[in-house]
Amino acid sequence: MDALELLTWARGPGLNIALGIFVLGVVWRLIEIYSLGRRTDLAPARQHAGASGLHTVLRRSVPPPGMLRSSPVSYIGGFVFHIGLALIVFLFAPHILLIRDLTGLSWPALPSQFIDMVTVVTLVAMVVVLVDRINKPAKRFLSTFGDWFTWAVTFLPVLTGWMAVQHLLLPYTLMLALHILSVELLLVVLPFTKLIHAFTLFGSRWYAGRINAHKGVPV
Repeated sequence: MDALELLTWARGPGLNIALGIFVLGVVWRLIEIYSLGRRTDLAPARQHAGASGLHTVLRRSVPPPGMLRSSPVSYIGGFVFHIGLALIVFLFAPHILLIRDLTGLSWPALPSQFIDMVTVVTLVAMVVVLVDRINKPAKRFLSTFGDWFTWAVTFLPVLTGWMAVQHLLLPYTLMLALHILSVELLLVVLPFTKLIHAFTLFGSRWYAGRINAHKGVPV
């Protein structure tokens, strides 16, 4: 299979397979999570200012007091690469065209030069976060294969996409095919790894806040 055939397969059957596994996997995981249920709390509700699901979502979305100073790489690096990923995925013109082809939805794109800068910053932030995890004994001890694997499958699409746009290392057709295949790998593994937090993050925070608000405990 030459580069053109690989690209054709990746953009056709490969993408369809990956999207099918992704959608079914996400739906299944969400049904699995939200159908767990919980026994009714018969204790009387307690009132506490600032204790609610919404307050917890907002509170947990910013660093706790003092943590930004004590662990700047985790918080700053994390915010930078998550925001960067969102901008790359949803505001890069070729990605918007793909979304339009799949869903019919479309919106204005950011300039390609700005996305290029964001991509470089995102790659650097991800590497810095990885090095920090390796260098900190506690983080390294707590890290599992899943942590390293999910970092890699998130990093590769950003790297290969940037290299394809910049026409680096390999011919454009082959590099674009590798980029699409790396995205498809990410789609396939996302529902079954910690990356599912992309769909459960705010729901879990709201639920934790709601339960603790009933107990009068701000979270």
